[in-house]
Amino acid sequence: MTVDTHKGLVRAAVVTVAITLSGSLLGFVRDLLIARYFGADGGTDAFLVSWTVPETAFPLVVEGAMAFLLVPLFSRALADGREPRDVVAATLPRIVVVLSLASIAVVAFAPWIVRLIAPGLADPALAVTCTRLTALTILTFGVAGYVSAALRAKHVFGAPATIHLASNVGILALIWSLHGRFGIVSAAAGVAVGGALMVLAQLPSFLRHVGLPRRISVRGSSLVTLGAFAPLAVYTLSRQAQVFVERFLGSHLEPGTISHLNYAQKIAQLPMLVALLVCTVTFPTLAKNVAAQQISAARKRVEEDLRTVTALIFVAAAYLIVFAPAVIGLLLEHGAFTAADTDATAAIMRVYAFGLFGHAMVGVLCRPFFTGERPLWFPAMAMGAGLAVNAVLAAVAVPHFGGPAIAAANGIGITLTAVLLLIGMRRTVIAVSLGSLGAASARLGVAAAVAAGAGVLCGRVTHGAVAAFSGGVVMLVVFVAAAHLLGEKVRRGN
Repeated sequence: MTVDTHKGLVRAAVVTVAITLSGSLLGFVRDLLIARYFGADGGTDAFLVSWTVPETAFPLVVEGAMAFLLVPLFSRALADGREPRDVVAATLPRIVVVLSLASIAVVAFAPWIVRLIAPGLADPALAVTCTRLTALTILTFGVAGYVSAALRAKHVFGAPATIHLASNVGILALIWSLHGRFGIVSAAAGVAVGGALMVLAQLPSFLRHVGLPRRISVRGSSLVTLGAFAPLAVYTLSRQAQVFVERFLGSHLEPGTISHLNYAQKIAQLPMLVALLVCTVTFPTLAKNVAAQQISAARKRVEEDLRTVTALIFVAAAYLIVFAPAVIGLLLEHGAFTAADTDATAAIMRVYAFGLFGHAMVGVLCRPFFTGERPLWFPAMAMGAGLAVNAVLAAVAVPHFGGPAIAAANGIGITLTAVLLLIGMRRTVIAVSLGSLGAASARLGVAAAVAAGAGVLCGRVTHGAVAAFSGGVVMLVVFVAAAHLLGEKVRRGN
C-alpha cells in the first residue's frame, strides 16, 4: 500500500467515523426518548417486533448483502474501464421492482409475520400496525444501500456515512411531534420517514459522482444474478435470525423483556459499529486487491483490520462489563424507564459484552469471502451452524435464566461462527497468520483485563455519571499503556 493510499484510507475512515458517530449519537437520543416516553412494557415490545423488519432489511440491503455484492461489482466495472452509470442501468430497475414487491408482501402478511416472530406478544394488533409502517423501509433501505455501494466503489464515503444521521432525524422528528397523539406508533412512522431521508441525503453525491444512466435497461441479462445474491442473502438472514430467536423466546417472558434485550444490545454493539467502520472503508481496497490477484496485499489488509478491531472491541467490552449499571442508568433511567429496568438491562448487557468479540470477528472475516465474482457459500453455512447452537442453547436455558440466557446463547453461537470463518478463510480465500493474530489477541486480552481491574478500582471511589466518564478515561489510558508494555503497538499500513 502506498503512502498516498494509506493517507486516503485514514482520511476516509476519519470522515466516516465522525459522521456515523453523529448519527449514532442521534440513535442514542432516539432510544432515550423511547425510554422516557414509553418505558419498557408491552407497547415497546410491540414496536420492537415491528423493528425486526428494518433491522433485517438494513444488513441485507444496506451494510450487508447489497454492499458485499455491489461494491465488488462496481469496482470491477471501474477496473475494466466501464462507466458506473452503465452498471446502474443494468441493475437498479430490477432491484427496485424486487424491493417494492417485498415491501408490499410484508404489508399484506403483517399479522402472520407478527405471530411468527413473537407468538406470546401482549399486544399483537399494535405490532401489526407498526409492522405495516416499517415495511416501507425494505424499498427505501434497499435504494439507499444501492446508492451507498456505488459511492463507496468510487471511494466516496462521506455521503454513505450520513444514512444513520438521516434515518434518526426522521425517527426523532416524528416521536417528538406525535408521541402524545399516536403513542409508540409515532416511532414506527418515523422509521418509515427516516428510510426515505436515507436516500435523499445521498442523492446529490450520487448524481455528481456516479450519475443517472443514459437509458434504463429492462431487457437482457442482469449483472446481478440470483446465484450471486443467494449466498449473501442467506448469510445475512442467518445472522439476523439471531434477533428472531431473541424476540421469539423473549415474547414468552415478562412484558418488557424484549425491550431490555434490545436496549442492552444496542448499547453494547455501539463499539462494534465504530470498529467495523474501519472495514467499511477498507473493503473496496480489499476487493480490488483480490480482483488483481494481489493476495499478499489482501492478507496484510485483513490482518491489519483484525488487529485494529480486536483492540477496540477488547477495551470497549471490558468497559461495558465493569460499568454496565452506570452506563444504563446514565443513558436510559429517565421518565418511564425505572431503576428495575436499569438493573435488568445492565445484567443482560454484561453478558452481551462477552460476545462482542465474536460479533466483530464475524464482521471482519466474512468480507474476504465476498470479494470475488461469485460469493462463496461457506459464510452462510458457518452462520447457520452458529445460529443452530444459539437457538438450542437459548431454548434450553431461557426457562431457568431468562433474558441473560438469550444473550449468552447469542455470544456462544456467534463465536462458533467466527472460528469457522477463520478456518474456512485460511483454506479457501486468504491464509492469514494465525500465530501472529493469536499472539496479538492474547496481548490485547491481557491489556483489557488490566484495564478492567483499574476500572473496578475507579468504580469504588466514584459513582454514577462520574464513574462512567472517569472510569472510561482511566481504562483507556491503562489499556493503551499495558498494550504498549506488552509489545502490541498501533501499526500503520505499508
